[in-house]
Formats: sequence, structure tokens, C-alpha cells
Amino acid sequence: MEMSSREEYDRLIATETFDPEEMESSDYQYRILKEPGEDMDSTNKNVNCKSQEKIGINETGELKSTSFVWILAFFSAIGGFLFGYDTGVISGAMLLLRKRFELSSLWQEIIVSIAIAGAFIGALIGGFLNDKFGRKATTVLASLVFAVGAIVLGAAQNVEMLVAGRAILGLGIGLASMTVPVYIAECAPCHIRGKMVTLNVLFITGGQFLASVIDGAFSYMDDGWRYMLGLAAIPALIQCIGFIFLPESPRWLVSKSKEFDAREVLMAIRNTGNIDQELNDIKTICEEERRAKAFSGGGLTIIRMLKNSNMRKALVVGCGLQLFQQLSGINTVMYYSASIIKMAGISNEHEAIWLSAVTSSINFIFTLVGVWAVDRFGRRPLILISLLGVIISCIVLAVGFQLAAINSPHVSQYEKMGDNSSCTQYSYCENCIEDTSCGFCFTASGEGRTNGSCLSTSSTDNTHSLHGRCNNTDLPSDLVWAYEYCPTSYSWIILLGLVLYLMFFAPGMGPMPWTYNSEIYPLWARSTGNSFSSATNWLSNLLVSMTFLTLTETLTKYGTYWLFVGICLLALIFFMCVLPETKGRQLEDVETLFQDPWCKCCPIKSRVDYVAR
Repeated sequence: MEMSSREEYDRLIATETFDPEEMESSDYQYRILKEPGEDMDSTNKNVNCKSQEKIGINETGELKSTSFVWILAFFSAIGGFLFGYDTGVISGAMLLLRKRFELSSLWQEIIVSIAIAGAFIGALIGGFLNDKFGRKATTVLASLVFAVGAIVLGAAQNVEMLVAGRAILGLGIGLASMTVPVYIAECAPCHIRGKMVTLNVLFITGGQFLASVIDGAFSYMDDGWRYMLGLAAIPALIQCIGFIFLPESPRWLVSKSKEFDAREVLMAIRNTGNIDQELNDIKTICEEERRAKAFSGGGLTIIRMLKNSNMRKALVVGCGLQLFQQLSGINTVMYYSASIIKMAGISNEHEAIWLSAVTSSINFIFTLVGVWAVDRFGRRPLILISLLGVIISCIVLAVGFQLAAINSPHVSQYEKMGDNSSCTQYSYCENCIEDTSCGFCFTASGEGRTNGSCLSTSSTDNTHSLHGRCNNTDLPSDLVWAYEYCPTSYSWIILLGLVLYLMFFAPGMGPMPWTYNSEIYPLWARSTGNSFSSATNWLSNLLVSMTFLTLTETLTKYGTYWLFVGICLLALIFFMCVLPETKGRQLEDVETLFQDPWCKCCPIKSRVDYVAR
């Protein structure tokens, strides 16, 4: 009877005989005895991609890919586009929705956060749907759900329809966010897998950018919000129709004992008949997983993952990446960009919407850097460099907000008001504008801001004060009404921090958590692992978005960003120690990376050297 890789490895350990030819004949042993973090020699760079080495070689000696794989990735990544479009479009649409439905702050928070809660639920149930019905069917379902949600939003007649539409939309986003990266990773050749999975995040940032342009274009129409929200149904239907003609993931097909179908799919997406080695590798892994499942008595996949030390490590790393992506402050930077622009002196809502498109374009452009770099330099360096840059950017933002707060204009004039307003108790502009019922009225004379007063504002119209000098929509040229911002000379520092943040975040911390999670789990745990990591992302997203305003009130704006600096430092240390490199490895090989000890930054001897002693 043929000896298994594990039995062969145990026999070699017991006898302490390490014949080089015998070692190389065992792929498992070769991987298990490698020095942790060791890369392949450039002359032997195709060892990890060995089952795909016959796909084709171009003139430079590198593996080449087929156009069909890129078509597949394009239609898959429309799910990422929908993800980005929805998260980007609501900020501009909310300005019009607030007026149309006279929304209170509570209703605004509910409309925004219900989609995030729906995405959390969609990500959790997505694991079951992926395992049961496949990646293709789940993606088609996600696009249909998204289209229905967009249509409901476009036709909304009341607040209840808005909430229902956003909840439906969130379910579709959650399903797509955990399915699309898995589908792309399982179909992609290993030498361009990182680039293809990162394409999904490029589409997310592209969706956010287009959403800001659409917001600007339709902001001049009273019912422009219907077009902003309803147009999302078009790409959703395009993806649904396109996916009907795309194949199922070959790895999922093999796991369901549909080997003939898997062979046909591999031949189509590899554009070659030499797929026997890759197919055999997948079949071997699936067979080993079936035996392991039978030996363990089956049960819930998440329980099996938690019982397996390698999978526990993978799950901690995968969920940690998604957790720190959100806790690093990306959504607070994106959500607060309008206020930052206001601090620069732009109070017109149309101009603010168009300028927010500029920040979205920076996010999109620098995600292209991640697409270009991921398969050249690897995932780990991009994450670490990105985090270091985010830390520096958050320091710049914190310093900018702190200087603005320290130099906040005084309230030097107290005007008579017709009510018992709380606005009279504030002595500085910074305190005044933090109270949403108040605004700052001042005289602008050259570079100076004089005669400042804190006045009540109307609950339905914040363009002027309820009483006093600024109680008029047509103010004199020297009189300024500042709502939710203070005049400051330090806005350029905050704008610099905002731009730097997006430049560093977009290539690394933006796409890499999704790329890693599509790679680090074996086939039997891939859907469940991605389901829990995606749910972690959406849960932490919800946590940050619902607590940010409270944090800025209790810790101040600059204190909140100093908090993000501390969180990012913890993330940097954590990832330096535990994050492996997956560049150039087959999906079937990546699981072995977590056989190494936790700490990757400690000097660890290889197991070969240990046994040789």
C-alpha cells in the first residue's frame, strides 16, 4: 500500500535519514521542512505553481494567463463595484433624502447602518450557501438581491421603504463580499492570483469614485436621490446575466465529486489540455479532507476549524486582517471627508460633493498601485508598508485637528436670542459647533475672524441661524455662518493627512485583507473562513460607524485619531509576527504556512536543522 505524506514524514523523522532525492519526492515533506518565511529561488520559482506550469510560457520565460480568466474576473468584480457604489453613494444621497423626508439624525443613522447590519447577516449565511449551492449560484443570488434592493430604494415613497431597500441591499453586499474573492482565487492561476483578487477591491474603489460623480451630477435635482440609488440595479443585472454564462469554480466541483465538469472548466480557463497535475492536486486535497472529516465524525465546519491548530491560526489572521482594516479608521476618514473639506472653507454642498469625488479618485488611483505590486512584491510587504504609512497619516490628522482646536476662534459677542438656547454657554467655536443645535456666526475681515457668536440653528434648515445677525439666507459679504465647522488656518494639514492616508491605505490595507482571506483556508474551510472574516469586517465597520461621533465628542477629534494611531501600532506589531507570505503558492499549499510557530519575527531554526542535530 502506498505510504501517505504524513506517514512518510514520520518515518523519516524516526530513522533520521534524509536522502535529498527522497525528500524532494515528497511534496508534503518539502513544504513542512522549509525554513519559515523562506521563498523559492528565482531559478526554481515555478515549484509552487508546478501544477500550472504547462499553461504557457511567454517570451520572457514567465507564466502567461488567458483572456477568459480576466473576463471571469471582470464579471465577478462587478460585485465589488456594487459594494463600493452603495457605500459611496449614500453620503451624497443623504443630503437630498434628509430634506425630502425630513429625516432626524436617528433615522439617518438607521438608514446608513441597516445596510451594514444586512451585510453582516449576508456574509454569515454566505458560507452555507457557497458550500451547498456553489460560488456561481451564490453570486447570481447576490446580484439579484442587490438589484431588488436598488429598485426598492429608487421607488421609495416613505422612510420605511428606504430602510427596507437598504436592508435588502446589505444582504446582497454581504453575499458578494465573501463570495467574489473566493471564486476569483479558486479560478485564477497562482502566478496572478493576487492581482486578480485585488481587482475586486479596485472595482470597490472604482464604485466609490463613480458614486461620488453620480452624486454630484444628480445633486441639482430635487429627486436626484432616486437616480443615485436606483442606478445600482443596472450593473447588478449585468453581473447576473453575465454569470449565467460563466463556469462554476473547479475546486467546488471536485469537492462535490463532479470531476468531469471540473476538468472541462479547467481546460476552458487554462486554455490548455495539460491540467492533469492541477486536477490531481485538487482531487488529492479533497480526498484527504473527506477522510479527515470522516475520521473526526463530521460536524460544523467552524468547530472543525477551531479544533485544528493550523486553521485556528489562519482564522485569527484572517479575521484580524479584516478587524484592523476597519479599526485603522478608513471609514472615519471617508465619512469625515465632507467635514474636512468644510474646514477648508467650502460650505456649498454641491462643491463639497464634487470635491469628495477627488478624495475617492485618490483611493481608486492608489488601489491600482496595489494591483500592480501584489504579485511583484508580495502581500506581506504591502500590508506592513501600508500600516506604517497609515500611522504617519493618522498622526498628521491628529496634529492638524489639535492645532485647529487649540487655535479655535473665541465667542466674543453674545447676541440676544428668543429662546433659552444652550448655545450661549459656549466660549469657543470648537465647543459651539460640536452641539448640532448651534452654529458659529462671525465677521470675516481679510485673514481675521472677529465678532464671533454662537447661535441656535433651525432643526430643518441649517443654512442660517434661528436668531441674531445670521438669521438670513442672504448674508452680507463680510458675515459668515459656519455650521459643523470652524474657520481655521490649519485646514491644509488636515487635508494633507487625508490625502496621505488614502495614498497609503489603498494599495495595502484596502485590498490585502480580502486577498489573504481568499487564499489562506483549505477548500473544506474556505467558505466558512471567508464567511466569518467578512462578517468580522462588517461588524467592526458597524461598530466604528456607530461610535465615531460619540468618540469625537468624548475624546475630541484629535483624540480619536490618536486612538487610531495606537490601534495601528498594535496591528503593525501583530502582523509583523504572525503574517505569512502567500505569493506564488498554490491554494493547496498555503495551509502549510500555518504549521510554523506563531512568531514570524523570532529567529526560528528549520526543522531540518533541528533533526540533523
